Amino acid sequence: MTESPLLIAWHSRTGTSEALAKAALEGAGDLAEMIEASEVREEHVLAARGYLFVCPENLATMSGMMKEMFDRLYYPVLGKIEGRAYATIIAAGSDGEGAQRQLDRIATGWRLKRVADPVIVNTDAQTPEEILAPKTVSDRELQLAREMGEGLAQGLYAGIF
Repeated sequence: MTESPLLIAWHSRTGTSEALAKAALEGAGDLAEMIEASEVREEHVLAARGYLFVCPENLATMSGMMKEMFDRLYYPVLGKIEGRAYATIIAAGSDGEGAQRQLDRIATGWRLKRVADPVIVNTDAQTPEEILAPKTVSDRELQLAREMGEGLAQGLYAGIF
C-alpha cells in the first residue's frame, strides 16, 4: 500500500456509486486510492490525509456495506484522524438525505472536517425494478465527481485542507 492524500472508499449495488467513485479517481489521478468499502482497512484510513465516501442510499440510510466499513473501523482509528478532510457523494433514488445525515454523524464523531458540499445524485428510481436495475450516470454527474476528486486531491496535496 502506498500513501495517497485521498482515500476514495465506495460501495455500489447497481453501478451508480462505482461509476461516480471511478470518475472521482480519474479527477484525482495518482493522488488518490480507490478501495471498495469491504476492503478498506485501518492502515488505509490512517495513511490517507482525506476521504471521499461514495455510496448508495438504501432504505433511507447508507448502504449496509458502507455502514459495515464504519462499524469495523470507527473505534480503531478514533482519535487518530481528527481534523482530516472529507466529502461525500450519495447515489439515491429519491432525496439521499438520510444517508447524508448518517455519514455526517459518523464524520462528526471522528472529528473530520467537511471541505466540499455534499453531492447527491438522484436516479429517480422508485419501482422495485428501477431500483434493482443497473444504472447509467450522466456525463454531467460524472464530470461533477471528477471535479470533486480533483479538487479534494489537489487541496490535500497542496496542504489547503
